[in-house]
Amino acid sequence: MDLSLLKECRVLPVVTPLDENSTVELAGALQRGGMKAIEITLRSAAAMDSIRAVQERVPEILVAAGTVITPQDLEAVQEAGVKLALSPGATPELLAAAAASRLPFIPGIASASELMQGLAHGFDMFKLFPAEALGGRAMLKSLGGPFPQVRFCPTGGLNPANFRDYLALDNVVCCGGSWMVTEALVAAGRWDEIEVLAREAMAD
Repeated sequence: MDLSLLKECRVLPVVTPLDENSTVELAGALQRGGMKAIEITLRSAAAMDSIRAVQERVPEILVAAGTVITPQDLEAVQEAGVKLALSPGATPELLAAAAASRLPFIPGIASASELMQGLAHGFDMFKLFPAEALGGRAMLKSLGGPFPQVRFCPTGGLNPANFRDYLALDNVVCCGGSWMVTEALVAAGRWDEIEVLAREAMAD
């Protein structure tokens, strides 16, 4: 996993695509706001078409696939050409498939035991999800004790008021959030507002 690339991304906007065209417009707004990546989740029928369209029409932004929960999902997004895949959790089957794949993968964890299963498969970068519900920064600090080599992308419950506190932790490389890509903003085509929110998220 290229941690320098993820650190540069800073915030991964987690997008559930409404349709191909609006996701392309959204990716363009995020890119103009300085964001380096977009996580398009496999939570809607528009996901795969949106992934391909953004890669073709907004090539400046790194396209990651989110909510990858089966080996079949992993294979599909790899064939679509994404640069990164993330999951909210992980099964032994998914971990094995991801370990055998050349596609960078960040499995989700919610406990030390799940983290240890990921380590056993060769992973040392994890998505803590849902971060705030699990204890947030206190949880990450606690995990840093027995697992100093592990790095995290906390996601779930992050917002403009708290995400910088997460990024300040030594074991956090980037974080996931959706406050700048809400369905209401996207459905209304409020691209200028999304661009402003993206720029604010990328500012120190």
